[in-house]
Amino acid sequence: QVQLVESGGGLVQPGGSLRLSCAASGITFSLYAMEWYRQAPGKQRELVAAITSGGHTNYADFVKGRFTISRDNAKKSVYLEMNSLKPEDTAVYYCHTQRLKIPYWGQGTQVTVSS
Repeated sequence: QVQLVESGGGLVQPGGSLRLSCAASGITFSLYAMEWYRQAPGKQRELVAAITSGGHTNYADFVKGRFTISRDNAKKSVYLEMNSLKPEDTAVYYCHTQRLKIPYWGQGTQVTVSS
């Protein structure tokens, strides 16, 4: 059973930073690409950042230069370092992977950027 568990969300002031973590189980983690998505109230879920099994990264334009995705295969974890946070970054952030064409999602972690 594949499980993804996010943590690290919270309330932060504009300009602040947060680091999200996603711990995976039930898969050979090192073989799979991992992604972070987010969903704001009333909006569709959108891709934020992705990292391949080989460590290549890709970012949505709206987070380039501010967010960094990374992975630790030994810990079966993927991370999202978020800097220079803006109120429009407020959303539930989800970890995602796909195995045998089946998508897997974590439960999400809330990030709120507000003064």
